[in-house]
Amino acid sequence: MSTLQLYGQFGGSVAGGYAGGDVAFDYLTDAIQCSLHTSSYTPNIDTHIARTSISASELATANGYTVNGKTIAGKTVVYSGASNLTTFDMDDTTITWTASGGSLVFQYAIFWDDTITSPVDPLIGYIDCGAQTITTGNTFTITTGASGLFTATVT
Repeated sequence: MSTLQLYGQFGGSVAGGYAGGDVAFDYLTDAIQCSLHTSSYTPNIDTHIARTSISASELATANGYTVNGKTIAGKTVVYSGASNLTTFDMDDTTITWTASGGSLVFQYAIFWDDTITSPVDPLIGYIDCGAQTITTGNTFTITTGASGLFTATVT
């Protein structure tokens, strides 16, 4: 089981962007993308803030994958007063790729906001999927668990 690692700068996007930036990140209405990236990417949760940090490592359009990945759907945000926990979730059927005409070879699934323009396309988080080779006819799906895609705790 893999978990989503949030980027450190994500908090700034949620809180209203950076000086001179766009409005705050809106999980429910913004277009949240998930793209696949090769092992040539080295995640840096402290300095990577925007999609430009990850674009060179993204898979090319081929073999069942399209650049920019997929837009997640069925997004929900649920707060529980009993646990002081907010759960951000998605429809588990929207992030699926089936290899066709060749293999999909990648290591990371990276989530980013395609709506905010300052910074352009801020990063949310990534999942280290380990070395993956999805061969023709086989499918890769990201499925969230009981804790959703990610959670926030009020303390």
